[in-house]
Amino acid sequence: MADVTIIGGGLAGSEAAWQLVNRGLTVRLFEMRPQKSTPAHKTDKLAELVCSNSLRAKDITSAVGLLKEEMRRLRSLIMEAALASEVPAGKALAVDRERFASYVTEKLLSHPAVEIVREEVQKIPEEGIVIVATGPLTSEALAEDLKRYTGEDYFHFYDAIAPIVYADSIDWDEVFVADRYQREGEEGAYVNCPLTKEEYERFVEELLAAEKVPFKDFEKPKYFEGCLPIEVMAERGKDTLRFGPMKPVGLIDPRTGKEPYAVVQLRPENREKTLYNLVGFQTKLTYPEQKRIFRLIPGLRKAEFARFGSVHRNSFVCAPKVLEKTLQLKKEPRIFLAGQISGVEGYVESTAMGLLAGINAGRLARRRELLVPPRTTAHGALVHYITEADPRNFQPMNINWGLFPPLEQKGRRKRRLPKRERYRLMAERALRDLEDWIREKGVLADWITEEP
Repeated sequence: MADVTIIGGGLAGSEAAWQLVNRGLTVRLFEMRPQKSTPAHKTDKLAELVCSNSLRAKDITSAVGLLKEEMRRLRSLIMEAALASEVPAGKALAVDRERFASYVTEKLLSHPAVEIVREEVQKIPEEGIVIVATGPLTSEALAEDLKRYTGEDYFHFYDAIAPIVYADSIDWDEVFVADRYQREGEEGAYVNCPLTKEEYERFVEELLAAEKVPFKDFEKPKYFEGCLPIEVMAERGKDTLRFGPMKPVGLIDPRTGKEPYAVVQLRPENREKTLYNLVGFQTKLTYPEQKRIFRLIPGLRKAEFARFGSVHRNSFVCAPKVLEKTLQLKKEPRIFLAGQISGVEGYVESTAMGLLAGINAGRLARRRELLVPPRTTAHGALVHYITEADPRNFQPMNINWGLFPPLEQKGRRKRRLPKRERYRLMAERALRDLEDWIREKGVLADWITEEP
């Protein structure tokens, strides 16, 4: 019998497994694909991403950039895979999804302490330490069984996927390559489709009138604010998109020397740049309507779609009621939750929870003190949010600077620091406190392989 059972082979489950086996424990990892797939997955590989830019900003003056740096220092497999499969994306960490998933899959398949079982788990094992990392598309059977231990019903919202077009179907004479606020001499990563006022207004008009995929009887549209479908944003006002995913700020069309009225940005989806993602264009439009309306965009009039956008359900528990800060269930401490089901939002955040669940499941197996990272760190800020938020209106959250404690300033007069300086100081504090925590608690003392 394995020391720890993990249910779910996404980013969180894969990361948890890596943390455990590199501390000398054995893992039995269940992944239902390819026996049973989901609306968001296309392969049977572990840690499959649906978007090349899912790991988001790199710089540690962004909260998610800091979270990734903390994960790297905690010897994250997902960060190791990301760096090995990175593709150009300006200030974002984007990856070649195929290489990324293959890297993680091979690492775990080849590890002697990992047993991968390809079957759906409908009931949590009655004995032993278990990490549930089944993600936003947790099967109904397992979700029902989890309620036995949580005593709480699930909440849900809908996450959305943006379309992808083939590079050779883009009209390159109508677009320009540049990053926002790009300096002279720098090479841009984003392809920009500029729209005039008339083109923009027609696009919005057609978008609002377009046919959408209807919700099923049991579904209620409750979207995550950070990932709204493009048509939902358009319903909020005619200029909403110009201040959102179609904002032209910081982008100069070299043909006019001016900012366009609106811009649609395309991001490379793979290293070879044969595929491009429509940034921020997650949607619930029908496939024929997506093809018709998105081809109104200059540069995409003959676009061929490698993947259309879609919307899928995201399930999660009310973490403030059911989870300890160690990510154990309050009613059943041998069970840990990791990933989006724990109440965080985003691939990076989900991976971070898998990392912490792996550390603590290993410590529980060896009867050691379980650990909670300092709240000043990105990991600690996330844990604090999901376990201390108001349970009456709890919603998943991406990592952001608003979750961190404010900086301490000495003296009577406190000055308002510029935003970038404030974030830099908070990041420095976080990494300093993380290193102290690692050293004082011996977080990596039992790591048995060489550091990546």
